[in-house]
Amino acid sequence: MASFSFGTGNAAKLLRLPLYAAGRLGTLLVPRGDTWVFGCGAGIGDGALALWLHAKERGHRAVWLVGSPREESDATALGIRTVRRDGLRGWWATARAGVVVVTHGFGDVNRYAVTGAFTVQLWHGIPLKRIGLDSPVTVQVPSVPGAGVLRRLIGILYRRAAQGIRLLPAASDRARGRLESAFGLSGERVVVTGEPRVDVLSAGTAAQRRDTASVLLLRTGPLLPGQRALLYAPTWRDGAADPAVPTAEEWVRIVHLLEKHDAVLFVRSHPLGEGGYAPPWSSGRVRMLGAGLLPDVTPALPRIDALVTDYSSLAYDVGLLRMPVVYLAPDVEEYARQRGFYGSYRDVAGDDFARDWPGAVAQLDAILGDEVEYAARSDRSAALSAHMHAHRDGENTRRVYQAIRARGIPAPKGAA
Repeated sequence: MASFSFGTGNAAKLLRLPLYAAGRLGTLLVPRGDTWVFGCGAGIGDGALALWLHAKERGHRAVWLVGSPREESDATALGIRTVRRDGLRGWWATARAGVVVVTHGFGDVNRYAVTGAFTVQLWHGIPLKRIGLDSPVTVQVPSVPGAGVLRRLIGILYRRAAQGIRLLPAASDRARGRLESAFGLSGERVVVTGEPRVDVLSAGTAAQRRDTASVLLLRTGPLLPGQRALLYAPTWRDGAADPAVPTAEEWVRIVHLLEKHDAVLFVRSHPLGEGGYAPPWSSGRVRMLGAGLLPDVTPALPRIDALVTDYSSLAYDVGLLRMPVVYLAPDVEEYARQRGFYGSYRDVAGDDFARDWPGAVAQLDAILGDEVEYAARSDRSAALSAHMHAHRDGENTRRVYQAIRARGIPAPKGAA
């Protein structure tokens, strides 16, 4: 079931305005130091983890703010020092930090103590669907008297908060334009460095990346070296149900496809909108790969043979691996009205996207059963990615770090 919507989230923000005011006053009184504070809405991973490792290697004092026992355990396993995000200790750590690194929003750290820090917003994907100030859902509020006034207030607060971002890395010039518009930021704050979160798709050899990914997917159960692996990654719909959840009849088609091609389907539902994607009977060929099992799916992508998605930014990322993509979008017209896209959906998905599972299964059958079709889809995926990822050398994190340093953040004391 969906667990969050912009409407309920914005209502909670309005109720917390006194806490924001108190936190802002506190940051005026507390001097900032040289510690780097990290947070990530998806857990211990994403671009935040890549930058944390890079900063620690160079001697920076760094701490990760965690919001759950699971995050604390995952961080401890990686040797990451943690502080609980919510509460006085989390506020103090954020208020004292010289650099704050987030991937989703200021709530990745202690949201009441961010003002005045050098904030790096790594974001968590190249936008295909409209986000931030470009999307009407960002300012949604519950249907109450004065809702129009509240929406305008949320818009003002969102724009003002975004001005606190000092650095927002972009994957390319095309992605930079979208981020500048979505966050209302000027060009000098949004820089084309590449995204740290996808360095794992370029670093090392292809064999090394595939071996690492295989180990991650083994968390779901056995995966033989010769088995095909498919990934279904539907997009969050702001509290609404996914219209592409398969029916019992569609599950029969899907499992038959998997048996025919000796494949496993991994279902990666959105952390904010996990739903009932499992078939109505037990099948070892359909496995859940939710954020609770694997917070960051990117390192697992090199073991995936084909992606099925609707509007996920993964469609841009898997092209770095030349991975075929099948687009499944039964609600594209409605989604375009409610959320909107940057450009046309057909610019990304083409004219042959599937509108139901039978159509998607037919395309997957062609990809898995015909080497020529597989190669054509791979070329198409790589071409799309080339338009959106300016860098593919595994050095995005280094460029982001250099951009931070170039904006006045000093090296740690004693560093060469």
